[in-house]
Amino acid sequence: MTDVYNVPNLAPGEFHRTEDTIRRSRFIVTMARVSSPEEAKAFIDGIREEHRHATHNCWAYVAGAPGETAFVGASDDGEPKGTAGRPMLTALLHSGVGEVAAVVTRYFGGILLGTGGLVRAYQGTVKLGLESLPVTAREETVRFVVSIDHSAVTDFLHRLKSVRGRILSSDFRYDASYEVLVPEREAEAFEAGLLERLAGEGLVERMED
Repeated sequence: MTDVYNVPNLAPGEFHRTEDTIRRSRFIVTMARVSSPEEAKAFIDGIREEHRHATHNCWAYVAGAPGETAFVGASDDGEPKGTAGRPMLTALLHSGVGEVAAVVTRYFGGILLGTGGLVRAYQGTVKLGLESLPVTAREETVRFVVSIDHSAVTDFLHRLKSVRGRILSSDFRYDASYEVLVPEREAEAFEAGLLERLAGEGLVERMED
């Protein structure tokens, strides 16, 4: 099980966005809840594709508890080294919010900001997003490892979504294998229902963290 802490109150696929204009450059911050580096990278890739014509898409994420550095990442995406990703990550690490990713998209307005100006702009834009980011207390969760036939994937994903479970990782090389988190209050019913559905044709293992 996991500790309780604040996370973005955003459903999978949902994001929070705010924007600022600094010396004619547009700075757009898009934030999402992520519980693994894989989720963070998928979110970042989506925003980079959406804003593929932007000057920069700098990013940072904390895919764990607030302040934890075990699962973090950051990128300056072409801005001078240390002026974007690291300041953004610092803002996230000191926000008191966990499982959060941020992409700051910049559309250059023709005025150079300088090193200090870039640091203030990127960090300030993340802080602006955090000010209005909806948060909620993270529920106690139970981690499961599930291995099922590919034909059972649709039903499994429906069951997982119905209990607001989250996918940490997946592997489809042989059977469909998942590592997931399920709210503790739903874990027993989720496990029993899935085992009944599989009727011995698969693996459902509750992990002790």
